[in-house]
Amino acid sequence: MIRKPCLTVIATAASLAAGTPALAECGRASWYELRGRTASGAMADPEEMTAAHRRLPFGTRVTVENLTNGREVTLTIVDRGPFVKGRVIDVSRRAAQELKFIDRGVTRVRVTVAGKATPACG
Repeated sequence: MIRKPCLTVIATAASLAAGTPALAECGRASWYELRGRTASGAMADPEEMTAAHRRLPFGTRVTVENLTNGREVTLTIVDRGPFVKGRVIDVSRRAAQELKFIDRGVTRVRVTVAGKATPACG
């Protein structure tokens, strides 16, 4: 008996290992100020240019563009999250300052693996 969910998990793991999403991921970003260990085991530092993503492998470098003002930063994935529907990434306090949305708390962004083509968000 073939269990299709297992095959899906294997295919998903293979695509994650490649670390290259087919399209830009657009949605909302929030910021957080974790103090302690991240899911990757590293100590969190709100002054580092880091982020949490649900699926990208730890250590992946991503470019996050604030679609409200055009500012962008490159961050390293060190944690898991966000755990709020509609949000695609949680960024460190420092990253939110650089992206100029710290006072708003949430903004619309495009996330791409650093160095890859940046498709438009629909």
